[in-house]
Amino acid sequence: MKLALSLCACATAASAAYQFNALAYNPKQLATGACPTVDTVRDDLAVLAKYTNEVRIYSVRDCNQGEPVLRAMEGTGWKVQLGLWINKNDTVYESDRDELLRLAGVFDFKKHVTAVIVGNEAVYRKEQTQDQVAAKVRDTRAALDRAGLGSIPVTTSETWPSYGPALIDAVDYVNMHAFPFWEGVSIDGAQAKAFEHIYDLQRAAGGKTVVVGETGWPDAGGDYDAAVPSLANEQRYMREFICRANLEKIRYTWFSAFDEAWKPVTNASSVESHWGILRGDKSPKFAAPMYDCKGFVPSSKPGGAAENDRAAVSDRASDSDEASSDSSHSRHSTDEDASSGGAGLLAAMAIVAAAVSLLL
Repeated sequence: MKLALSLCACATAASAAYQFNALAYNPKQLATGACPTVDTVRDDLAVLAKYTNEVRIYSVRDCNQGEPVLRAMEGTGWKVQLGLWINKNDTVYESDRDELLRLAGVFDFKKHVTAVIVGNEAVYRKEQTQDQVAAKVRDTRAALDRAGLGSIPVTTSETWPSYGPALIDAVDYVNMHAFPFWEGVSIDGAQAKAFEHIYDLQRAAGGKTVVVGETGWPDAGGDYDAAVPSLANEQRYMREFICRANLEKIRYTWFSAFDEAWKPVTNASSVESHWGILRGDKSPKFAAPMYDCKGFVPSSKPGGAAENDRAAVSDRASDSDEASSDSSHSRHSTDEDASSGGAGLLAAMAIVAAAVSLLL
């Protein structure tokens, strides 16, 4: 399986040597949102090297960020998940795809690129259908195959209820987002809620590996129903999610590396600039180590692989875009924009065969 070729090889080393499997990273400059340079990315990576050796970016074309990120990684052990942006305008995807192929002729993708992620919550935002995104995943894979890079896994990122059969069939591995905060879940139930969604997709994935492409908790901003942003809650969710993911050998990308002051306050909440493990001045929010798994005991409800008594599904799901290349790239949508297909997908999942074992 392509995922095993590109991700599995570094999974053991990463989990042993670094605190996070990977961090979501927007290389735009933190205070202003100005486009990155090779030097600003190098500065960021020097700070992040204490916490991970892998980052995820969301567009290679937006701010032409793919080039400085890859240039800054030359001669290092850094890894990157490269994103291609998708919105209603297919030329945006085509521009990102063409830039990806240009970069592939310049940089050593086999050394630095662990995955190509085609789209970020485009189905959730109702900008593309599952079939449309699936076609773009296959198109990107074919282009990489022609470039001699067929070993690099290709996937898309979606909120857990937006991952239906068409997407599952198209991707090399399922890259799902889970944000209990955006479901209005209290911190007491957040760990269990996130793993409920993971188990649902494992049941639906037909043996494909399920990776958590984004999860996290904000430390400041407005409450979202029972979900309360705070430093204590961010650190608690971090510990509970990551320690359980490590126990169950589930890979993840933590959202996110830095607080980003340039992000706007949206109509959903005022938390957008508060998801980082590091502040906007690049100082850590938490003393080292940021979390400690000693004595950790996983929560058992809801959603264990053998359980059927799952809680009702909230209609609020994460909308986690990072490209911000046009006015449609707001981090979270209104409740009316939330995916309407979640309940139907989960009902279908309930009748799928027992959970498959993860391959990682």
